Amino acid sequence: MADPDPRVDLVWGPYARALGINLQRARAERGLSQEEVARQAGISGYTYYKYERGRSRPDTPMNPQLRALLALCQVLEVSLEDLLPPDCPDLRAGA
Repeated sequence: MADPDPRVDLVWGPYARALGINLQRARAERGLSQEEVARQAGISGYTYYKYERGRSRPDTPMNPQLRALLALCQVLEVSLEDLLPPDCPDLRAGA
């Protein structure tokens, strides 16, 4: 597997942060704590905390698994389309 293209983080980072903001807003609208959302979605509280900040490992934009995103949508009672930011970045290699 090839090393990730560092240029991808330049477009993925802002998208990941926008996704985190959407998670935070949806959680606030439901009146849930981060811990409640994480527990109900089956992920750790620390992982969810980082998701709301758009982060994964230090200095790395989050890239949650589809299963985690779908669980979060169910807990937050939003569609995946409503959770994802509208402007999807171009992630094609060499683009």
